[in-house]
Amino acid sequence: MPLLKAEDNFVFSLPVSAVLAQRFCLPTVDPTEFPEMVRIQIEKALPFSPEEVTTDFELIEQNETESVISAVAVQNQRLAEIAAPLLERGLIPRQVTVYAAQRACTHAPEGRALLIYPEGETLVSAVTENGKVSLTRTLDSVEPSQLQMELPQLTLSAELQGITASFPNLLLDETCYQLRETVQGIFDSRAEIVSVETPPATVKLNLLPESWKQQRLQLARRGEWRKRLFQAGGAYAGVLLLFLAYLVYLRVAVGHLDRLIASENPQTEFVRAADADWKALAPAIDSRYYPVEVLLHLFQSLPSPDVRITAYNQSARQISIDGEANSATLAYQFFEKMKKDPGLQIFRFDMASPRILPNDHAQFRLEGKPK
Repeated sequence: MPLLKAEDNFVFSLPVSAVLAQRFCLPTVDPTEFPEMVRIQIEKALPFSPEEVTTDFELIEQNETESVISAVAVQNQRLAEIAAPLLERGLIPRQVTVYAAQRACTHAPEGRALLIYPEGETLVSAVTENGKVSLTRTLDSVEPSQLQMELPQLTLSAELQGITASFPNLLLDETCYQLRETVQGIFDSRAEIVSVETPPATVKLNLLPESWKQQRLQLARRGEWRKRLFQAGGAYAGVLLLFLAYLVYLRVAVGHLDRLIASENPQTEFVRAADADWKALAPAIDSRYYPVEVLLHLFQSLPSPDVRITAYNQSARQISIDGEANSATLAYQFFEKMKKDPGLQIFRFDMASPRILPNDHAQFRLEGKPK
């Protein structure tokens, strides 16, 4: 039992002392109506209310007019007592059946059989037909004299239920070998010694209560949700690990770039210094910065003789032009032409608002800086 888990599919087998087995002969009817008819017959035969028991049946044989069935019932309270160690641990079996039915189906799936074997400290017998339990008895003693009294009574009970009293299959458990001669003497046939089945045959009989089915369904759903949560958690953990690995990669890559930049810093500084030197020397070696060239383009940009340059200053970093125009409009025209002159495109010019003189002339000042 410690090896079992709640989600395991296992079969729980009951001893014959915990169940009631009954053989019925019913008329053959429509298959859709047959289960209901069997249920009614079982309820009539049982000394308990339908709510107190769980029942199931198996078809032994059937022809056009008659159907023979094996009906088995277990009291729910008794079942709960037997299965208490399982239920306390939340273990719900997939199927509840009868061990005698499993043994019969394993060793005598066809024809009639009498199976004698121990269950705990008692000896039990089961009459089976085509692997289905028809009649069970708990034997009071294993003494030969007691068996000679009880087994004939079992045969008589079988005949009263319509079972032929001869048993082509006489099965005796290996632990009861010492009873072989006694049993063979009673039935005048050879007893076959059978061992414990590992595992026993699968049977249809299922006495699993409806409440247990619902609990098992809930456990299955809970297990499915737990599985999905584990899968989602695994996926999340995988994504998180990938993200962490990506962060580590980025950190390594950034560190590599930092080292590469640090190793290239001397060359970068040399290029920057050279660029600064060239920019400082540009006015001296670039003809476009020559004062004569700049003045030439300035005079070419004059819109009319009414605009006059009165002062011109030039340094390595800027030039300034002071002038006077007959009107502010002419000053602005001069400013626009300067900005459009191809020879002056190396400068960026700014002009403040012209100052109007008493004679309505406009004084202006232009400043230009290398781009």
